[in-house]
Amino acid sequence: MAKRVSRTRVAGVKAAARTTARPKAAARKARSAPAVPTQTAEAAFEIEAETLPRAIVDAAFRSGDYPHGKRMKRKRYDKEMEPLQIELQKLLAWAREGGERIVIVFEGRDGAGKGGAITRFTQHLNPRQARVVALSKPSDTEKGQWYFQRYAAQMPTAGEIVFFDRSWYNRAGVERAMGFCTPQQTEDFLREAPAFEGMLARDGIRIVKLFLTIGRQMQMTRLHARWHDPLKRWKLSPIDFEAIPRFDAYSDAFDEMLGRTSTAWAPWTVARANDKFRTRLNTIRHVLRAIPYAGRDEAAIGAIDDKVVLSAESYLGNGGER
Repeated sequence: MAKRVSRTRVAGVKAAARTTARPKAAARKARSAPAVPTQTAEAAFEIEAETLPRAIVDAAFRSGDYPHGKRMKRKRYDKEMEPLQIELQKLLAWAREGGERIVIVFEGRDGAGKGGAITRFTQHLNPRQARVVALSKPSDTEKGQWYFQRYAAQMPTAGEIVFFDRSWYNRAGVERAMGFCTPQQTEDFLREAPAFEGMLARDGIRIVKLFLTIGRQMQMTRLHARWHDPLKRWKLSPIDFEAIPRFDAYSDAFDEMLGRTSTAWAPWTVARANDKFRTRLNTIRHVLRAIPYAGRDEAAIGAIDDKVVLSAESYLGNGGER
């Protein structure tokens, strides 16, 4: 049994490693307990608790003003995914034959489903031409370099698509919210990121930036599920345990990031990600429509759900992360 911790915080990775893994079957059980109406969702959240308060569970799917009332059914999801993955193969073939260079950036809240979405993008693509970049924290050498340097080294060569599972935008999000950089460093980044991306775009690199957002209660349920699933606990880091208590700090950081770094050459697109199936389908549709590859089948792509996928301008105009 794990050592008891306070609220969402866990004393580092060692505490997680010492915790006895519960069977996966148990992790799949619905974790709900009677509501505690006198407590806020954040105050009632305990990641190590066997169950979550019913108030959190019931509010999760519609949290963050999610526009749909029910999850998409698996049968419909599978039916719509297959033609989209065929179109992704066409996109990659077009990039390879024409020497195109494509960057797809995934950013968003912890637990928003970035990794799962990337997996569906790359599932049937040749890994020699479709590469995923997920950099760890910078080394001492990298800390002494130009901030963008280690990301510039990962840019695609001709005929390649690179998926960034988090990116240079760490500085505008997690580093700012966690206090890992100074306010001046954040300000410098927000000023310089559009210029950095402008250099890439002028050199011929196509840039698609996706921001995945989830509501507060949905983030609680996903982080809780990861903690209780021994096959997924590796996804949690000490930083993830700060996601809930710093939720509002992340909101402020993300709103400013979206507002100041969305440009004509590298615009942000926001995906409301409470429903993973809708997120995956519609982010793929967005990418397929954003890039003019040969042989595009409009009927196979289908319509983008504009309640789920929005421009940064539209999202911020409707209140953004707040």
